[in-house]
Amino acid sequence: MSDLLHGGHRISGRAIWVVATIAAAAAMVALTGCDLGPKPDLARGQQLFTQKCGSCHTLTGAGTTAQIGPNLDYAFKEARANGQDPDTFEGVVKAQVENPRPATPEQTSVYMPADLVSGDDLNDVAAYVASVAGVPGIKPPVFAPPQFFATNCGGCHTLAQAGTTGTTGPDLDDALKGMSAQQISQSITDPNAIITPGYPPNVMPQNFGQTLQPDQLQALVSYLQTATGGAAAGGGGAAAGGGGGGKK
Repeated sequence: MSDLLHGGHRISGRAIWVVATIAAAAAMVALTGCDLGPKPDLARGQQLFTQKCGSCHTLTGAGTTAQIGPNLDYAFKEARANGQDPDTFEGVVKAQVENPRPATPEQTSVYMPADLVSGDDLNDVAAYVASVAGVPGIKPPVFAPPQFFATNCGGCHTLAQAGTTGTTGPDLDDALKGMSAQQISQSITDPNAIITPGYPPNVMPQNFGQTLQPDQLQALVSYLQTATGGAAAGGGGAAAGGGGGGKK
């Protein structure tokens, strides 16, 4: 069977493999001892998880609800309740990312690519997932557009209101000026639809339409429209030529 039902939850074969792997990871942690490397950056791990993994996985602590891949809260819930420590969970996440497996032997075309993140980025993602997956009573993070923009977009874009000075993508103080809410929304969810002259396509992540909930997207659009001197969300306006595209 490709799926099993347990307690009202549908569990994919891949999710079962995640749970089964935890015991092996625990044994490995016991053998290798404590990790004396640099302390992981959990904030960076959350950002990377949302960008790279959130379009496929549910993880309440990250505010993601996708169901393409295993529900990570469910995958780690029982092990956490049984006293497994975060080091074990980190080992499982790293193993999954480095050596992903299909949900079932019949679904070899539906599984995540290997090495979505690596090195310090993988350490940060693994530590973040280990810190929140399956934690009883955990709530989704409160979405704050200014913080989201600064964390996810400010490294590539200049926006005076946010105090960001990135130059990989267009200066949004100019590019978004006069845009309608619909145009700004498209520049986020379909960044290659209109490319700002002088900037290449396929630079900005293509999955914000999946990782942002509709109300979060609306809040981000309103923030950007207000920050660039536009009308309230929903207002009209002429598009700044090619103003989308380089959003991140």
